[in-house]
Amino acid sequence: MNKLPAVLGGKPAFGKPVPITLPTLPSFERVSKMAEGIFSTGMITNHVFVREFEEKTAEHLCVKHAVAVSSCTSGLMLLMKALELKGKIILPSFTFNATGTALLWNNLEPVFVDIDSETFNLNPARVEEAITKKTAAILAVHVFGNPVDVKSLQEIAERKSVPLIFDSAHAFGASVKGKMVGGVGYAEVFSCSPTKLINSGEGGIISTNNGMLAEKLKVLRNYGVLPDYDCEQAGLNSRMPELNAILGIESLAILNQNLRKRLELVEMYKRGLKKIAGISFQRIEEGSKSCYKDFSIVVDKKEFGIDRNGLNLALEKENIVSKKYFFPPLHRQKIFSRYFEKFDGRLPETNYVSENALSLPLYSHMSRKEVEGIVSCVSAIHDNSEKVLEMLPNA
Repeated sequence: MNKLPAVLGGKPAFGKPVPITLPTLPSFERVSKMAEGIFSTGMITNHVFVREFEEKTAEHLCVKHAVAVSSCTSGLMLLMKALELKGKIILPSFTFNATGTALLWNNLEPVFVDIDSETFNLNPARVEEAITKKTAAILAVHVFGNPVDVKSLQEIAERKSVPLIFDSAHAFGASVKGKMVGGVGYAEVFSCSPTKLINSGEGGIISTNNGMLAEKLKVLRNYGVLPDYDCEQAGLNSRMPELNAILGIESLAILNQNLRKRLELVEMYKRGLKKIAGISFQRIEEGSKSCYKDFSIVVDKKEFGIDRNGLNLALEKENIVSKKYFFPPLHRQKIFSRYFEKFDGRLPETNYVSENALSLPLYSHMSRKEVEGIVSCVSAIHDNSEKVLEMLPNA
């Protein structure tokens, strides 16, 4: 028999908050041992460990080049600068704001295109409809680590002669038909921030098979300064520190075991939650493997009994941190307000997922007991949804 939900006066399921995510860190002893070399040489940024991180990352992703930068955001900004894009960029609105703000930094205009409400990723048919003579590029996103329909987007990009680039912030460790995400289009940009499977503290990686593009990115990350100290174009200080690179190298070494544990936890979640009416999951296409940067459910109020916002509040009472993510979508955020009227009516699937999706706690060293406890709470809230609704009238 399910417990009485805390929102109705029951005891919270957890004595302290279960966070939405935590970084699964490598051994401190290994990291500190490697760091000794930095202090002996005094080379603390963009040196031998950064080169090693780039080489090992390129090998893991099966690409020719990997360029380490200070963040995925700066990587996106530099990539658009390096490609000298001008005009309009097609992208989803259901993504993290950095996907869009990187455009604004480059004086590019966003064209928000709708997603598939089951995969949460760009709908290729909507992408093709949006292409005009002013389209400078397609910027696709692997949302929550779920690979977008790469094959369809490649075909569209080639047929329309439009550059294809990827915000792969969430997707390190994801694959399509056994091939790692990272080598498609002009380039892909990954995040190495603490919420990702690959973690360098802060940082990013740009992967590409284009040698000229890789060299240009290396110049741009170093202020745009050439070896002779001449500056050819405006760049950024987007260099990765050596300490961050060491953390990235060691994080890469434990990536596969962390991914395996993560997938096991996701399967536990699914086995428990699929029995509950009104709960559905992000669809992963056949042949694709998500790395599940986030585990997100969609809540159908009619079947579940309360809406996503109500479940979010009820879980909070159980000391479970869940996240309304991505909410609001980009076209409804203040920085993109000028585009709201133009795009809001064209993005029904985006708005639906944004208003009904809820991310649950997930990290690679999370315990099975924590997952079981969260599933039990969701079930109890559903079973008592009428009473919960009385306590949360806006749910």
